[in-house]
Amino acid sequence: MEENISNSYTITVSPDDIDELEHVNNVVYVQWIQDAAVTHWNKIAPGYIKEKYVWVVLRHEIDYKRPGKLNDELLIKTRVLTVGAVSSERQVQIFRKKDMQLLVESKTNWCMIDATSHRPARIPDEVKDVFLGSN
Repeated sequence: MEENISNSYTITVSPDDIDELEHVNNVVYVQWIQDAAVTHWNKIAPGYIKEKYVWVVLRHEIDYKRPGKLNDELLIKTRVLTVGAVSSERQVQIFRKKDMQLLVESKTNWCMIDATSHRPARIPDEVKDVFLGSN
């Protein structure tokens, strides 16, 4: 995944991210997965599209490979895998930056929603083009 096209960024694990087992709590990973999707959407979607549509999660599938620890610097990468009529599938990978070990990998199905009616909306071709071009 190319950093200048798809979305990637780094974060450092803070004490608030740690659970009683002294590693990153799974709920924190879910938040980071959501944050990665929102950040990427906000980066690539034109403003007039973001005013018309919002996204809701249909399903998260998360594989926890290795634990993240306090003060680890993490690299979070995301990309859109597929775009259908009203939904898309997005991948998020979270790596420990110092050794590039994969800690978490997720696939999330998102549904496009009309911002006014709050009903599912067909994904416009221009959104499909933006998503698929951002990979």
